[in-house]
Amino acid sequence: MLRDITLGQFFPGRTVVHRLDPRFKLVLTVAYITALFMARGVFGYALMLIVLLSCLALSKTRPAAALRGLRPIFIIIMFTVVLNIFFVGGETVLVEYHFILITQEGVFRALFMALRLIMLIIGTFVLTYTTSPIALTDGLERILNPLKKIRLPIHELAMMMSIALRFIPTLIEETDKTMSAQKARGADFETGGLIRRARAILPLIIPLFISAFRRADELAVAMESRCYHGGEGRTRMRVLKASARDYVALSCGAALITAIVFLGSIELWGI
Repeated sequence: MLRDITLGQFFPGRTVVHRLDPRFKLVLTVAYITALFMARGVFGYALMLIVLLSCLALSKTRPAAALRGLRPIFIIIMFTVVLNIFFVGGETVLVEYHFILITQEGVFRALFMALRLIMLIIGTFVLTYTTSPIALTDGLERILNPLKKIRLPIHELAMMMSIALRFIPTLIEETDKTMSAQKARGADFETGGLIRRARAILPLIIPLFISAFRRADELAVAMESRCYHGGEGRTRMRVLKASARDYVALSCGAALITAIVFLGSIELWGI
């Protein structure tokens, strides 16, 4: 299960999606999420699915890797489906037994909500798959740069995000090693009820906290030894410059939102 957590993982490549400016990728990701929540009806979700599959193909992201990232939140998706099936009313009743009422509208809402969650997660994973944490941090800092005028610590916030993304895979790997070591000593993490499993995981917390604090201390010492004093006066090894493909991608994002609004109006008025 731990190896299925793909947040923070970056797969290097030379595809057109990899070479996009991280600032534009962040804006396009926000546009994709906005369009996804604005989508209505079959045609809107079909368009969003085509866009997602096209992004996966252009980035050469393996479908197995994208689907593997859904496994840790499978319970949340199923919980959302169940809530919508049993608690969304409608006119077309499919099943009615005592207090159980399932309608056609509730089933459609459940399917659309599950599809929306899946596309949302996979779409955001494409961003981290194709963008290194350093490039992602630089892009976020450049986008939020105007907020420095009101004395917000943008560089420090971007640095914190970069460090967090960088150490997610490391902490997952350490957790997996600690669990394997304790399993070799007779620990059982897979059998029993929920309370028993929670108690079995408790011995993992202390060594993980110790390891995290030790790494944080080592990182702080390393940054101080290299005379790190925040973002003031610092230069960048890679200067972000927009290219023609970035503006083309931005135009595609604007066209996507326009198309979703148009399809939503068709669905609303029943044209």
